[in-house]
Amino acid sequence: MIITKEAILDKTHCGTNIYAHILRSYYPDEVVMRIVGRDCGLCRNPFNNNKPTLHIFIIKENVLHNAFDKEHARHEDTENVIPTGDAFDFAKLHYHQQGDELLQTLNREMFLHIGEQRDFYRHNRKAVMCPKSSISPISNEEKSPLALFSFFLAPISNTKPHKAVSLLDAYHYIVGDYAKERTQKYRAMLVEPQRATAQIRQFKAANFDYCTFSGTFSTRSDKALIQHSGLLCVDFDHLTDVSALFQCLLKDEYFDTQLLFRSPSGDGLKWIIPIDTTTATHADFFRAVAAYIQQTYTVEADKSGRDISRACFLPHDPQAFINPIYLKNL
Repeated sequence: MIITKEAILDKTHCGTNIYAHILRSYYPDEVVMRIVGRDCGLCRNPFNNNKPTLHIFIIKENVLHNAFDKEHARHEDTENVIPTGDAFDFAKLHYHQQGDELLQTLNREMFLHIGEQRDFYRHNRKAVMCPKSSISPISNEEKSPLALFSFFLAPISNTKPHKAVSLLDAYHYIVGDYAKERTQKYRAMLVEPQRATAQIRQFKAANFDYCTFSGTFSTRSDKALIQHSGLLCVDFDHLTDVSALFQCLLKDEYFDTQLLFRSPSGDGLKWIIPIDTTTATHADFFRAVAAYIQQTYTVEADKSGRDISRACFLPHDPQAFINPIYLKNL
């Protein structure tokens, strides 16, 4: 399989995602870079004692020696510790590879799927999301519609579950009127300029019921897990286009959406997908899915999703989606 630099640039936002992918391996708990227009500003440089000297930016020039110009990302170190170059030069420093070997590694490690027949991989369950853990998405046929998880009554300080519920229960709660009034009030508070952030945060913590989608618990703590549900909740906050990502996730080629709804604030999404914890840990699945989403949709997932007992507030969202497989069991 021949992989070209041009094909990789087309799938990595001009190469900026290559920089982000590598930097996240050094700084997993940080926002490693922010793109404003064509400039990513100064980032920490793992090859210069982690100093914020790495300047990443996008330019347009005939770097690929084709008949047309191509936008691509480049870097320079303000202290000249590493040579100025492009994303592939930066990747060489990290992987200690070059040429076709480097391109193959980027294609595999970044889940670019260049040259792959996606339908074949999807239907044969070979779309490996994390090479180290052999993590593969699982289909609706492999996911039991009877999976249960814990439901908690507000406030968030209440760590004793009220009862175990199913995805269908959660869906009916979200599309129903249970949280309608509190959701409307919370969103109104968000647009009031005189409201203090702490006051808004306190209202959400005190008024929204919540659940732990990944399992049932005797109390809300990873150590108090009774049984994993086989579900992973991926949280996206402060999106610029909620509707666009909503549709992208529903059409994702590798993960079958089980439940998808807007956050209490209205500018985020909660995405529930099936995972198989017999093949890898919950945390490994989260890391792999978060990396896949970043590379595919250029969106960061909230890191709290790696916690099994992560609390997810349940808002009112009449446009929430539930996989039809659950409706068949009515």
